Amino acid sequence: MNTVTPESIALFCLTPGGVALARRLQAALPLTCFTSDKLLEPGFMPFNGSFAQTVREAFHSYSALIVVGATGLTIRVIAPLVNDKLTDPAVVVIDERGQHVISLLSGHVGGANALTRYLAGVLGADPVITTATDVNQLAALDVLATQLDADMRDFRQAVKTVNHMLVSGKRVGLWWDPALAGDAERCDTRGFIPVASLRQLDGLAALVCVTLSDLPLAASVPLFRLVPRRVVAGIGCRRATSLQTLVALLRQQFNANHIDPLALRAIGSVALKKDEPALNQLALCHRVPFEIFSVDELRRHEHRFAGSAFVRQTVGVSSVSRPVAWLMSDGQLVGETLRQQGVTITLGVSHSC
Repeated sequence: MNTVTPESIALFCLTPGGVALARRLQAALPLTCFTSDKLLEPGFMPFNGSFAQTVREAFHSYSALIVVGATGLTIRVIAPLVNDKLTDPAVVVIDERGQHVISLLSGHVGGANALTRYLAGVLGADPVITTATDVNQLAALDVLATQLDADMRDFRQAVKTVNHMLVSGKRVGLWWDPALAGDAERCDTRGFIPVASLRQLDGLAALVCVTLSDLPLAASVPLFRLVPRRVVAGIGCRRATSLQTLVALLRQQFNANHIDPLALRAIGSVALKKDEPALNQLALCHRVPFEIFSVDELRRHEHRFAGSAFVRQTVGVSSVSRPVAWLMSDGQLVGETLRQQGVTITLGVSHSC
């Protein structure tokens, strides 16, 4: 399954042939193309000092790097920068004649394998991919997590364990919570054994469960819970509410609705609260976006909910958390609104990702 995210790709070329190949790729993807001063053309940017220096800078600011040139040269330049396969950018190398596209770094989570296949298709080239799951035409747990925008506890070890099981020919089951079953159609699940019931696990070495729930799942084999980020939280609060209060109440609201906290996708509030320290800190703690909505946006939906005259007087709209959650989830609210200590929290589930 090819999923290319082209929003931040830097391309480097060192020869006239590389520039010509870059021109072909510019028609297929939005690229920031770099080359030397002597090869500079419209649509290209000059190296900042040198090829190596420019690559080093781009490694930390782009989601993917494409080098039209030698693999050895590319390896020597990026070697001191390589840190973690979960955070390093994708790196792809192409020979200047466009015969081979090589996935060099961050093939799964970084997206280098998908980008390699896409570029090879554009150029009519051979994609060169060496990750074990791809070579064996199997899916991979980290790719599945990326496709679902999902997380799991001890992610690194789980990926290592499950992917090794898959390439070793062991039977790894895959069970979907019924509410998420529709996502299976757009995901690469090759090699996983579909599981319809948690009571039928005979012959499996392990089980991956795709779910938002924090409820215990009874399984007779090692279980790996994969949690898509689908839950949004609309939050209203008094000025100067503490971060500790918001953290505790959000956790309480998740517990009350039996939702795994890893499922949190974003928090939101009214524009008046855009600089509220605790809300911004809460988003940072959970590593999620903090989305804000204007009073006019919330007014369009306040008629759906019981409101407060005090909130209308202070904010300009009678309810905050519920219309915010409504907008963030396309109307798919979950459970009751929490109201404690001057804080309101409403949860919703967004099934788009």
